[in-house]
Amino acid sequence: MTTRKRSLFPVIVAFALAATFSESQAQAADEAKIKQGARLYAQSCAVCHQADAIGKPGFAPSLSNPEFLSVASDRFILSTMREGRPGTGMPSFIYLDPNQGQAILAYLRSFAVLPDRSEAIDAEPASRGDADRGKQSFDLICSTCHGPKGDGYTAGGTGTAIGKVGTMSKASDGFLRATIKNGRSNTRMLGFSGPDGMAALSDQEIDDIIVYLHLLAEQEGS
Repeated sequence: MTTRKRSLFPVIVAFALAATFSESQAQAADEAKIKQGARLYAQSCAVCHQADAIGKPGFAPSLSNPEFLSVASDRFILSTMREGRPGTGMPSFIYLDPNQGQAILAYLRSFAVLPDRSEAIDAEPASRGDADRGKQSFDLICSTCHGPKGDGYTAGGTGTAIGKVGTMSKASDGFLRATIKNGRSNTRMLGFSGPDGMAALSDQEIDDIIVYLHLLAEQEGS
C-alpha cells in the first residue's frame, strides 16, 4: 500500500462509520415514531378501525389494506385525520398536533407491502364523462354497498361513504379510479375493471361514475 493510499484509508473508514451511524440513527428515529404512532392509534383510532387498523366491516374501513396504502397520499390520510369526514362517522382529530399526526401516519405506513403509487395516482387527469350514465352504473353496481346516494354506513350500507363532500374534497380522481378498478384485497370492495372484474367496467364507465360522485357531493354542499 502506497503512502497516499495509507493516508486516505482512515478517512474512508471514518466516512463509512459516520454513514453507518447516521443510518442507524435514522432507523432508530423511524422506529420510535412508529411506536409513538402505535400508542396514539390505540388511544384515538382503534375503537373504530380495530387493532392493526384492519377495520370493521359496515362500520370503519381498513387503514392497513395494501391497496389503500399504495394509492392514498400522506395528504389524504393526514387531512382526513385533521378534518374528519363531515356527514359520516369519522370525526375530526384536530387536537392531534402535526407531530402526532405524522406518528400515526408512520404507524399506518409500516403496514405497507406494495409500492407507494400515490404521487402518480394523484397526478392523473380529472375524470371527464356523463353523470347520467354514471348514475345508471352507480345505481346498478355501487349503491348496494354504498347506499343510494353514496352515504355508506350511515345509510345502512356495508361500504364507506363515497358521495360526500368530506370524501370527494380529499380523494383525487386517480385515487377513486384506482380503487374502482383494482378494489381492495380482503375487503368487500372488489375490482370492477377488465374481464376479471366484477362488472368489467371500461375506463370511460369508471370515469362516468366518478363524475356522478362529484355531482352527489355538489348536491350535498348546495
